[in-house]
Amino acid sequence: MNYLIGDLQGCCDAFERLLAHIDFSPSRDRLWLLGDLVNRGPSSLATLRRLQGLGDSASCLLGNHDLHLLAAAHGVRRPHRGDTLDDILAAPDREALTDWLRRQRLAIFDVGWLMVHAGVVPQWSRDDTLAAAADVEAMLRGPSLPDFLQAMYGNEPARWDANLSGTARLRFTVNALTRLRFCTADGEMDFKTKDGAGAAPEGFMPWFDVPGRRTADVPIAFGHWSTLGMLNRPTLLGLDTGCVWGGKLTAARVDGASREIIQIDCEQAQRPGS
Repeated sequence: MNYLIGDLQGCCDAFERLLAHIDFSPSRDRLWLLGDLVNRGPSSLATLRRLQGLGDSASCLLGNHDLHLLAAAHGVRRPHRGDTLDDILAAPDREALTDWLRRQRLAIFDVGWLMVHAGVVPQWSRDDTLAAAADVEAMLRGPSLPDFLQAMYGNEPARWDANLSGTARLRFTVNALTRLRFCTADGEMDFKTKDGAGAAPEGFMPWFDVPGRRTADVPIAFGHWSTLGMLNRPTLLGLDTGCVWGGKLTAARVDGASREIIQIDCEQAQRPGS
């Protein structure tokens, strides 16, 4: 069985209860985690160790919080108020954990689904998305990781241009795949608005509602957008249902065209605005 799972954000207890609920077997089942594996929840270290220990039975995407952990571990960024990364940063196996983390993916196409943490700009096809992600993945796994993490931050360029190159292209890719919620028809991204789909700034819309989006016929699963809530359309699964905020941890069992939604109640670990 294949299970696509929304943002954990260090909520290891909810994850364990989900695994028990589905009677998870590493020899039979495959888990696909959609990013934001750690941070803000109470058990980031336990979550990371659990995921690493699952080996080939779990594939994990990198979300913005996971990249933030890498940046903190390499001295590029300081932890923010509300972060729960100290246990990882002080752990004796910190280096092994962060080395494992840097080798995870930013986009995956498997079991009939394109999986990303946040979104896909309308100008990208499935193959464009995977190729752009692969360029960033190579930087994360390479010897220039600290320099890349330093250059990764920033909101510009905010609009896609096929002529983008170098650091600008890589930064755009990171922002699209790990931060995108709203964009315009020509691929300009907004990073200020974090409310639900109805809160789109003038001229913007949820990335998945852009007319003519090149991935419109590609099944896409994503997380990142807890204020959106559960999104379940024929070719879209939005699975961040706010576990860390006291919502639910959501998984989708997918088998060809069929799917089953599974949800686990979560204890509130953070309050909005904290």
